[in-house]
Amino acid sequence: MQIIVTGTLLGGTYALIALGLTLQYGAARIMNLANGETLVAAGFVAFWLFTALGVNPLLGMVLIAPMALALNWLIYAWLLRPLVRRAKNRGMLEVDSILATFGLLFLFQGLMLLGFGGGYFSYKFLAEPFLILGEPYGLNRVVAFVAAVIVASLLYLFLYHTRQGTAVRAVAVDPASARLVAIDVARTAAFAFALGGALTACGGILLSTFYTFNASMGVIFTMKALIIVIMGGVGDVRGATLAALILGITETAVASLIDPGLTLAANYALFVLVLLFRPQGILGRASA
Repeated sequence: MQIIVTGTLLGGTYALIALGLTLQYGAARIMNLANGETLVAAGFVAFWLFTALGVNPLLGMVLIAPMALALNWLIYAWLLRPLVRRAKNRGMLEVDSILATFGLLFLFQGLMLLGFGGGYFSYKFLAEPFLILGEPYGLNRVVAFVAAVIVASLLYLFLYHTRQGTAVRAVAVDPASARLVAIDVARTAAFAFALGGALTACGGILLSTFYTFNASMGVIFTMKALIIVIMGGVGDVRGATLAALILGITETAVASLIDPGLTLAANYALFVLVLLFRPQGILGRASA
């Protein structure tokens, strides 16, 4: 039961990270390899706001998330939109975006190393026990999970109960058909990419409240987000959420029962199994 609860708490935070990449890849068709750097950068900003100014990380989300949305919108407008315009098909766009964001990864990582160095950072926020079914868990993890559920629920309401959210889902399914019903595909894709960056930043803020991080570990979170997106089904928000919970429980089980050093190997083993037996994703449908 401890493994399930701890894994679920961790998976809830992973879900936000993966939902960000789901929007960026599913709707904008940009495989953003710098996704993890957005997460780590948001964690550093939350760390600085808390330690230097005493700003609660949850309140810091109100400031950091819009900043991340604006930054990702600019990245899409200046760096990625030219690639979108010249791409002859979605496959070409994917290859070009991988190469472009791969370079962006090292740019962001270098800036963070310059600003914060290569050391590990953490801060104490709600570092006290909280009882669940009679067992103590970190209150910071519980609060991060609840906040992640609230943000994910707001995203679900936006995507499935608003006109703009419907446009995002339509572009994710078929951009060509979306144009036929007067959807501005270019603007919607840019917004989806920016919103994905904001969600990833929220995940980074929540993760920083109980996780030790440094400037070079963004690539690890990018790989985890990629695994979750593929497991859940590209563009499927509900599938990504379920896959994130499965990954969190798997990591916790391996770390608790076998060896913490094997968690990444377990992630890839789970990923390979999904590719072999369920390539369309957990909730995805096979192509006709």
